[in-house]
Amino acid sequence: MDPFSQLILTISVTSFFTFQWLFHKVSPWLSARVSPGFLGLSDKQKVEWNSRTVSTLHALLVGIFCLYILFFDAAVNEDPVWGDPTLVKTNVAITTGYLISDLLLIFYYWKAIGDKFFVVHHLAALYAYYYVLGQGMLPYFANFRLLAEFSTPCVNQRWFFEVLGYPRTSRPNMANGVAMAAVFFMVRVAVMPVYYGRMYAVYGTEAFYLVPRGGRLAWICSSICLDVMNVMWMHKIARGCYKVLQSARRAKDGGAPHENGKVD
Repeated sequence: MDPFSQLILTISVTSFFTFQWLFHKVSPWLSARVSPGFLGLSDKQKVEWNSRTVSTLHALLVGIFCLYILFFDAAVNEDPVWGDPTLVKTNVAITTGYLISDLLLIFYYWKAIGDKFFVVHHLAALYAYYYVLGQGMLPYFANFRLLAEFSTPCVNQRWFFEVLGYPRTSRPNMANGVAMAAVFFMVRVAVMPVYYGRMYAVYGTEAFYLVPRGGRLAWICSSICLDVMNVMWMHKIARGCYKVLQSARRAKDGGAPHENGKVD
């Protein structure tokens, strides 16, 4: 194993143990001091709370690193298929450690946070990351996909407000809902033309055909499937946001909120 591969493995292992430590030690300690309502939660809710706290920290760390690569890593932007993947591998290694850590927690606390969708999602992501970490291919596209992590904090915050008993028409909840819809649209839907434009630009080139068939299938098929789901989720989020804003407007005007004025 070459020194760089050893470094990437070390980063992944360190990431795994760091996120385990954040889940078991840091989140419970910090949450009890920042939000007194945490102590009144059930054991299952505390497990999900800690899981979502760690998820938010991972999303912010990886998302910021992703933006840096997107704007300042010239090698990856000039050659999206085979450009120097050093920084992308580092970012993906952090995510790999997180995903394995989260999978372990999902299986161990299945009754609290078990979800077949997340298991499939994590395994599919790890399969795709194999081509990035193992063979250094498609660094631009792997990094671009991590932009989606920026929508995670708002999604998690929505759950935090809900479990703490905030009304859905409360100002903090509505502000977060609008932010969630806006950020989700920007990092998962609005960026699609840029992503597929770069994909079209390299399709059929020599660099494209140097990618093994399995890598091409994982790249193209997973991208299409993910974006179909992103459009469906965006539609659901937008409808939910609209309903809550309408309910808040009716309440402000003196009318009773509509019984369906909630985020589905």
